[in-house]
Amino acid sequence: MATFATSDQLLVVIDPVARRMDGESVRIAKDVLSAGSASMKVCLPEGPEEFARVLTRRGSRRPVVIGDDLSLIRAVSLLHRRRELTDCALSVVPVGGVLSLARSLGLPTGAVAAARAVLDGTERRLDLLVDDSDGVVLGALRIPPVVSHQAAEADTGLDAAVAAGVTARPWLRTCQSLVRTLVPVRPLRPAPLDPGPGPSRLRVEVDGEMLVDLDQPVEAVSVTPGGSGAAAVEVRPASVGAEASPLLARGRRVTVSGADFRYRADATVAGPVRRRTWTVWEGALGLTLPER
Repeated sequence: MATFATSDQLLVVIDPVARRMDGESVRIAKDVLSAGSASMKVCLPEGPEEFARVLTRRGSRRPVVIGDDLSLIRAVSLLHRRRELTDCALSVVPVGGVLSLARSLGLPTGAVAAARAVLDGTERRLDLLVDDSDGVVLGALRIPPVVSHQAAEADTGLDAAVAAGVTARPWLRTCQSLVRTLVPVRPLRPAPLDPGPGPSRLRVEVDGEMLVDLDQPVEAVSVTPGGSGAAAVEVRPASVGAEASPLLARGRRVTVSGADFRYRADATVAGPVRRRTWTVWEGALGLTLPER
């Protein structure tokens, strides 16, 4: 672990979505960081490509990302693909609408507290899950995703829009707000509940040992980096009558295969795939967190 001095040179990268959604929190965070740092460079990228270019040209400056969970994932994924996570301590000030991942990692979600943690916090090494397509998972992986099929498609569409820079167009947000204002609100009968995805037939292997096979339908699978180079795996079998007990395991390498399946990794939905292997990379991410 490393404790940072407030005189560190900082590269502050502010996500465009954060600037539009909560400009006041962004301003407060900038003021706190500026007051505590001897040298601070602020960058305002307008899209993912510019975001990546700024981050890769950071030089000796410590990167600070102001943005939501998608910004955090984008930064970690980029640094991982360039194999630069080992020598880079990432700092994050969570600002935006989706911050559940940031909270789960221990990041403060208040602008002042988060900015102070950047200046006075400690670098802690966290485990990552890395799949066989070089994708990363910081928090939880769930199969099937904890959303209905329709919601999963909507999430995937949103992620694609963010990646394409569509959300950087202020006129789109203005039109959406106008439509919501003009459409009258009428009382509606409750919509029928979406039953969500049914049981899946999946083979789950942990470090080469079979945890569940295709002949046993499962309701859900979750994989979470548990620290010390191992992931916590939980499989919930489909129950008939009395609720079936979950199957639990810990291991470094988890392989899931079977019929086409989708999975939720942090804030995004991926798939469908027929086989995917996740491996724990111990201490791969250095994240600046508040002193305990």
